Amino acid sequence: MDGAELAAGIEMKTSLPVAMGIVALLVGCGEKSGSLGTAPVDYLNTAVKAEQNTVKQIDTTSLEKAVQLFNVDKGRYPKDLNELVQERYYATLPPVPYGNKLDYDANSGRVRVVKQ
Repeated sequence: MDGAELAAGIEMKTSLPVAMGIVALLVGCGEKSGSLGTAPVDYLNTAVKAEQNTVKQIDTTSLEKAVQLFNVDKGRYPKDLNELVQERYYATLPPVPYGNKLDYDANSGRVRVVKQ
């Protein structure tokens, strides 16, 4: 056996386990989610959910601040969130993520994003 044949044999022996490991990772041992094959989709779903949660927190926080300012100025909470816009305490009501709605309690001044 010359040097070229020996090198080819060694390369073949190390390539096979590496290739089998890659195949095993891609197959994911039969798992339907959480494998490398679904990693891009899982990542995008997680990113969208994180963005929606961030939007919920930012929108409700700024709306509640506007409600509190209205209460300090007028001595009462607004009847509804549209009154904040009419009285120029808020420019426009923020868009709510699909499948959700703004829930406002005029007695407590609390604003939440809830599922429809």
